[in-house]
Amino acid sequence: MTQTTDNNIVVEREAEVLWVQIQRAKQHNALSLSMLDAIGAAFRDASANPPKLAILTGAGAASFAAGGDLKELDQVRTEAQALAMSQRGMAALNAIREFPAPVVAALNGAARGGGAELALACDLRLAAPSARFGLIQGRLGLSTAWGGGTDLMALMGPSKALLTLGQAALLDAPQALAAGLIDQVLAQDPEPTSGVERGWRVDVLEALAPLLARPAQVLWAHKALARASRRQPEAQQQVETDHLVTTWTHADHWRAAAGAFDKSNAH
Repeated sequence: MTQTTDNNIVVEREAEVLWVQIQRAKQHNALSLSMLDAIGAAFRDASANPPKLAILTGAGAASFAAGGDLKELDQVRTEAQALAMSQRGMAALNAIREFPAPVVAALNGAARGGGAELALACDLRLAAPSARFGLIQGRLGLSTAWGGGTDLMALMGPSKALLTLGQAALLDAPQALAAGLIDQVLAQDPEPTSGVERGWRVDVLEALAPLLARPAQVLWAHKALARASRRQPEAQQQVETDHLVTTWTHADHWRAAAGAFDKSNAH
């Protein structure tokens, strides 16, 4: 097993599986821009010698990723800054979308906002029973930032995706499964520790056993089909970025963000 650590990201290669873990449990695995860079780099670096499968997960049992880091994003005020932030996150998630092997989001906890976009960039989503899933950007007066809206349209179709984005609801695991946002609910939650405990990994790997039984070249062929299906969204991603800039710099967003920031500081 090989392991590297950078910017609260742990990357481990165990035989045929690449594990990428967000290790910032005390901050609900909130995504800083440097962490997004590290996630993108991890997948780009592994592309030269891809595994059968890659699994992206978070530390602890509360959050897979609670969206962007509020303190950092509070400094993003101008259109140029919003554009740069969107493009930086998009590049990181595109490294997952373009990875040669299937990428599985193992949702150890809640995936909110940008965290839900991170999960949608993956090819499959498995969830702990207590996990929740929500594209809740609308509550902050925002549209999606990192390609998650484009992924959602492809996954659900425009009508259901528009309803999902407009409702901005945080769904529990059974609701997210019924909506098609996740693919399977696992039998148990991970232990509430800062590391990736063996029991959680065993549960995830057992759920993925039918895929891991296939030869690597077969899984890579299946991912190639998935990659091909994503190769038309450049124009959609540009629309997503343009409107993120518009909504990000609108006063409605900053009024909503101020309330969220105050609530975060109160805990």
